[in-house]
Amino acid sequence: MPANLTPQYLEAEQHFKGAKTTEEKIAALEEMQATIPRHKGTEKMQAELKRRLSKLRTEQARRPVSRAGIIHRVEKEGAGQVAMVGPPNSGKSLLVRRLTHATPEVADYPFTTRAPLPGMLKFEDVQIQLVDLPPVHPEFHESWLYQVIREADRALLVVDLSDPDLLEDLEMTLAQLANAKVQLGEGELPNFPGWLSKRTLLVANKLDASGAPDDLEILKELYGNRFRILPVSAETGEGLEQLRLEAFDLLEVIRVYTKAPGKKLERIAPYVLKRGSHLIDLAGRVHHDFLSQLKYARVWGHGRFEGQMANRDYVLADKDVVELHR
Repeated sequence: MPANLTPQYLEAEQHFKGAKTTEEKIAALEEMQATIPRHKGTEKMQAELKRRLSKLRTEQARRPVSRAGIIHRVEKEGAGQVAMVGPPNSGKSLLVRRLTHATPEVADYPFTTRAPLPGMLKFEDVQIQLVDLPPVHPEFHESWLYQVIREADRALLVVDLSDPDLLEDLEMTLAQLANAKVQLGEGELPNFPGWLSKRTLLVANKLDASGAPDDLEILKELYGNRFRILPVSAETGEGLEQLRLEAFDLLEVIRVYTKAPGKKLERIAPYVLKRGSHLIDLAGRVHHDFLSQLKYARVWGHGRFEGQMANRDYVLADKDVVELHR
């Protein structure tokens, strides 16, 4: 079948042949890609255009850029901040798109993300801040990346179940973090002087890919002792609702509601505290006067008991309702 190339395509092709810089070549290839006729006779040409674009974009992303003095910091919001960590093309950005209202760029070439981008994930009545980050890779040399990871409350380590080099890329990511004295895992981690341990959920993305279930079993066998592993698909949405729950659980926080004496309870805008917090911790958050003036409190324990008297040392549980008296 003849290609029947359009005049616009032929003009863009001439621009590509005369291009001097990578940026000019990318612009010309994008124009060629946009104007090429879409039929069976151009399938090989379309594939070649896609390959060239991917190669040039990768070269552009890897090019050293002087960024002296630039420091990226992300102000924490919501119930906690969770850093998205992983090798190139693991699907971190698409997950952030699916789970929040943020719109990071998503592409099939590596190093698409160049700066941190926060988005708010909603879990029931709280918001959790996800921070999309550049890949952890030897060719991304920005030291601020590791500082953002260190300052986050928790991390999601995202890997690609369709990646033929899945295990090698995961080990590379962990090794790069180790070079920055950051270790990821769940539960008790070795305590090395100067190192920072970060409680982490391993997110096995692209569960919809061919052969993904087999790779998932290998991943569990080799890393199941170090990480809790959650399989998901950002593409189909499988596992994403469970991921919302797991992100909340990862933070180890609780939600506590307050009500004024004699008033009806409205379960909105809960106080978010660390798991294991006491009633007096909540009192101080409500108003500093309660720290010295609190006489007693009544607690509704989310179905366990109704209006029970509680002292300052009462250990709060998720979704407790507290009525403070002074």
